[in-house]
Amino acid sequence: MTRLTSLQHDQLDERGTALWDAIAGPRGSMVINPEGGLAGPFNAWLHAPVIGSAMSRLGSALRFEMSIDRRLIELAIITVGARWKAEFEWYAHARMAREFGVSDPVVDAIGDDRTPDFALDDERIVYAVAHQLARDGRLSAEVYDPAAALLGEQGMVELVTLCGYYTLISFTLNAFDVPLPTGEPLRWPAD
Repeated sequence: MTRLTSLQHDQLDERGTALWDAIAGPRGSMVINPEGGLAGPFNAWLHAPVIGSAMSRLGSALRFEMSIDRRLIELAIITVGARWKAEFEWYAHARMAREFGVSDPVVDAIGDDRTPDFALDDERIVYAVAHQLARDGRLSAEVYDPAAALLGEQGMVELVTLCGYYTLISFTLNAFDVPLPTGEPLRWPAD
């Protein structure tokens, strides 16, 4: 059960309504939960719509306007989500990683906290960046240099920002106990 009240569209002020419309409009019913509120981190954003609006704009830019291939974006997202055991993030993005071409063995290894056996060098390089950032909060030259050679400076700024953004999303999901859709299994059941 989430720790925040599930806000409904008719409970929102002008800023909240604008944010709801911006989130739900392009995504339709896939972000509306059975209670009629917004699923995932989006309900939390409605409680602070100025922050939520900024988060929504940044998230959209990070997923749809970057120079990095979407397959690599999703790989980085699930790497960060697995680090923080953010169930909703994993639920939403593990399937997208697969859809955009990340292999099942790689996705499964990341979810199991194992270093994957990568067939593709670009995935190995991006994973190393996301993994080291999520674990240590910094990058060694051994991880940074190949990534910079692959992605360039713009791509590195984008990737580091993506990892920070999805760390914040993971914190939001975990702090407010954002539930998975009914019937979806937990990736990391509590002990």
